[in-house]
Amino acid sequence: MTTPAALTAPVELTEQRLTTAINELRSEWQQLDPLLAEIADRLASLVLAGGKRIRPAMAYWGHVGAGGEPTDPALANLCAAVELLQGFALFHDDVMDGSETRRGKPTVHIIEAQRHEDGNWRGEARRFGEAVAILAGDISLVVSDVLLADAPPAVRSLWNDLRVEVNLGQFLDVVSTARANISPSTADLIVEYKTARYTIVRPLQMGAALAGREDLLPHLAAVGTPLGVAFQLRDDLLGAFGDAEITGKPVGDDLIEGKPTPLLADARARATPDQLTILDHVGSADAQDHIPAIQAALTETGAVTATEARIDTLTDEALAELASDQLAPAAVEALSSIATFLAGRTH
Repeated sequence: MTTPAALTAPVELTEQRLTTAINELRSEWQQLDPLLAEIADRLASLVLAGGKRIRPAMAYWGHVGAGGEPTDPALANLCAAVELLQGFALFHDDVMDGSETRRGKPTVHIIEAQRHEDGNWRGEARRFGEAVAILAGDISLVVSDVLLADAPPAVRSLWNDLRVEVNLGQFLDVVSTARANISPSTADLIVEYKTARYTIVRPLQMGAALAGREDLLPHLAAVGTPLGVAFQLRDDLLGAFGDAEITGKPVGDDLIEGKPTPLLADARARATPDQLTILDHVGSADAQDHIPAIQAALTETGAVTATEARIDTLTDEALAELASDQLAPAAVEALSSIATFLAGRTH
């Protein structure tokens, strides 16, 4: 599925601001101590390594849709800030999930642990690698906040909500994974906080608030919430069935980790006793050995079909709200194309 032009439109704006910010920090930190250039390089290795840039796109079209100028320097700061916040989340997620690859390449904590081993340094290589990745994530978070230091109060308020919400969602994810608690209500709340608000709703709203259109916030929530949930449900399907060469992650990654997804919660609610026995392997030490059987159970319970239907319904809901024409026509067209892409993407 071809990435729509509307999703790539803010990329240059975002990457120019990110590159400038990281290069300035690298120069400043290197003067303090040459070693500090390494943490800037780690930040750049993830934040400037591509990705879909969905959050900057939402901020961009929220701003343009509200009548804001696409060349506004404050918009560039906002786009870069939400992408740096995503960098923070990815650095930390990879450590928490024990992920060895990100976008088909070794994760930072794996790279740094190997560097520790190769250098025969003191201490435990694993802990060193994780420490560097956590610090890189922390720095990404701080720099994102600096970029929004002069943002209007309405933007800052939404920014504060966003940062709290994504961490609450992550906490629920971590605890639910450990407890194997995959109740539908908890799974849905994780999706709303970790994805719908974080990826779609708040960036859209911050873009509009930056343009002085706080009156659009309810409309953007009505667009962004169903779209964000549809986006995550598609991600859940890719996490269970995705092609490693396309997604950059191992096949069945979410099943190995035991992620408390709505897909899995629905499958368990529909499962026969024999299917439940198979689904109990999700997140277990031997999950890798049972991926085909787990995938078959997800399909045979009807959970996959139900999830696909839910994605279609939610996408239609978002498109119908966009059709109310409360945003500038260019933004309506752009967000509609993005919605269709996110719901049907293959990576």
